[in-house]
Parts: sequence; C-alpha cells; structure tokens
Amino acid sequence: MMNTPQKTPLQWVRANLFNGWFNTLLTLFCGWAIAQTGIGLFRWLTTQAQWAVVTTNLRLFLVGRYPQDQVWRLWMVLAIAIGLIAASIFNAFLVKQPKVKERLNWTITSLILPATLLILWLIGGGFGLSRISTNLWGGLLLTLLVAFTSILLAFPFGVLLALGRQSTLPIVKGFCTAYIELVRGLPLIGILFMAQVMLPLVLPGQPNIDRVVRAIAGLVLFNAAYLAENVRGGLQAIPRGQTEAAKALGFNTPLTVGLIVLPQALKIAIPAIVGQFISLFKDTSLLALFALLELTGIGRSILAQPEFLGRNAEVYLFIGLIYWVFCFAMSRLSRQLEK
Repeated sequence: MMNTPQKTPLQWVRANLFNGWFNTLLTLFCGWAIAQTGIGLFRWLTTQAQWAVVTTNLRLFLVGRYPQDQVWRLWMVLAIAIGLIAASIFNAFLVKQPKVKERLNWTITSLILPATLLILWLIGGGFGLSRISTNLWGGLLLTLLVAFTSILLAFPFGVLLALGRQSTLPIVKGFCTAYIELVRGLPLIGILFMAQVMLPLVLPGQPNIDRVVRAIAGLVLFNAAYLAENVRGGLQAIPRGQTEAAKALGFNTPLTVGLIVLPQALKIAIPAIVGQFISLFKDTSLLALFALLELTGIGRSILAQPEFLGRNAEVYLFIGLIYWVFCFAMSRLSRQLEK
C-alpha cells in the first residue's frame, strides 16, 4: 500500500481556500471580516475599556462578601483542592507501575469524601470555627462550591438511575424511567424554582433549608436524569458476552455490574458525562435569578455601583473568561482521561 505524500501548508491553503474564484472571494472576505473584528476588539480592549471595574472589585468576583479576616480558610481550601488535583494528575500520567497506580487511585478516591467535608467545614465554620453565613458566600467561591458539590452528588445518583432503568424488577425500572423522563421534560429553571420555593413545603415539618442547599438539590435532581441517560448509553454498548462470561465464572449480579460492566460503560460514556458536567458548571449562572450572588449575580451587583454604571461589557467579558477557563480545563482533562 503506497503512502500518500503529505501536503505542505502552502499546498493545503491553495487546495482548500483558493481552489476557485468563489472560494477565493469567500476566503478574502472572511479574512477581512476577521481582521476588522480583531482590530476593533484589540482597540477596545486597550484604549476604551475601563478595567478598573474588575481590578477594584476583584475580591468580590472571587469570594463575594466573605469576611476578610477569615480568607485564610479559603487559602487552605485551595491548597486541599490543588493537592488532590496534583495527586490525580501525577497518578494518571507519571506513575507507570500498575500496582502502585491502583493503590494510589484507591487512596485518592477514599480521600475525596473527607476532603469535601473538610472543605465545607472550613468554608462554613462551626465546631471551633466561627460560622460564616451563606449570605456572605459569593462570586467564584459560590460557583465552584455549588458546581462541584452538585457534580459529586449527581454522578452516583445518575449511575443508580441508569442501573435501575436497566433492572429486571418492574417497580424499580418503572420508577427510574418515570423519573428520568419527567425531569428531562422540564426546564432547569422550573426545577430550581421548585427546589427554592416548594422543597421546604413538601418535606415533613417544613424545615428551614438553606438557599444554597436548595440550589444544589435542584441541580442534582436535574443533572442526575441526564447523567443516567449518558451512563445507560455506555451500558448498552457493552456486549452481552461480557455478562455471560462473568456468570460462567461464578460472578453474581452485583460483582458483574460493579467489576466488569460498569467500569467499561463509564469509560465509553466519559465524553458525554464530562459534557454534562461542563453544562452543570455553566448552569450555576441561573442561581442569580434567586438572589444567590455567584459569578453572574455578583457581576450584576457590581454593575449597580454608581461609579461603574454601564460597564457591562468589561464585567461580562471577565466573567465569561472565568467560565471558559474552567470549562476548557475540564474538557482537556477528560481528553487525557480518555487516553
């Protein structure tokens, strides 16, 4: 089989962008439009934009109205998060021995729950630390807290729903199917509204549930249904022979699902699952409608400051950049995980 010679960049440009009068005109027009847009954006960024609205309110963007004398707790939270992420990256890409990799993987996984509880204790206080009301949480701090707590809770819930929909028990399958189809037929804003307004009314005793907890509950209930369908797609992609071979070796159903079927299904569903996580992260911006001052909400409050009225472009461009950085990092991490 003969190898096709690779084209040089100049040959590729001629073959794809200037291979006729129409493509030539279209290429020149698109190039002119991109250049004009880029020049105009650069001129606005460097000469017209007033970035004082960002630099002056940077602390509000990052931690909201969190007390300044307690910010050291957030630095500890950041250190814990960076430590877990660094350990995961080190184990995924630098450790070569399978036994050491597996041992480190189990260690990191077992540390996620206690690390999450420690982070929540540091942020909220109690048990020796002064309590910080959730009304003072805001900005990037609240966005990350709500997003990643919702991810940690929605993922196992979604896996259980996917397994339940594949169950042979009619009651379990019917309940999971009804829940998934009902939630997927409702808009997220409606579920968030029900979580904020109706959740305390339907629970016994009508407890006074914190607004942040209600927001997390709404995001978890909504995203679990979509994650369940992503996982179910991975489960259906596993050949039936895998299950039959496991039964032939004497594995019972829980072992077959937990050790053979589910790991392969999750590997297949990684792109869809991470896509749902990214969507969840961006959906936290809807919480601004319920007076929760996450990134978008804190941006609206900053725009109400008299000295920064009308600086919408600078504020929302900065907020959009923050969202893009985190979403891009999640997508790149998922690609490395797939490899």
